[in-house]
Amino acid sequence: MGEQKAPRRGTGPVESLRDEFRQHLDVFYSRLKLAAPYDSVEKALGTLTTTLKALPPEELQRLGADQTQRWAHFRQAFVDSGLIQKHRGIIAGLARSSASPDLPPEFNHLLDLYRPKT
Repeated sequence: MGEQKAPRRGTGPVESLRDEFRQHLDVFYSRLKLAAPYDSVEKALGTLTTTLKALPPEELQRLGADQTQRWAHFRQAFVDSGLIQKHRGIIAGLARSSASPDLPPEFNHLLDLYRPKT
């Protein structure tokens, strides 16, 4: 009891994608200097896992090679889990500010959720 579980890297495509999403969420919140909402992060990971397990093996294989499609699934899990509502005002302000958050460009898949549609 109280032990941390070791990451299950390399055990399969679903776990690998789940681990990647977790890492992206860690980077997202740490670079924005916000505490990650733990329960919502876990819900997002669960949402992604459920979605991925429903995909045929060929689709999972394609996701491994297609960063754009992976981010589409990550973004959808972010929205479906309600994670998008956490820290909404702060993140929206950072996303709209002229001083761009210190995030790699692929994080625009998430930041664009907070920017006004043009």
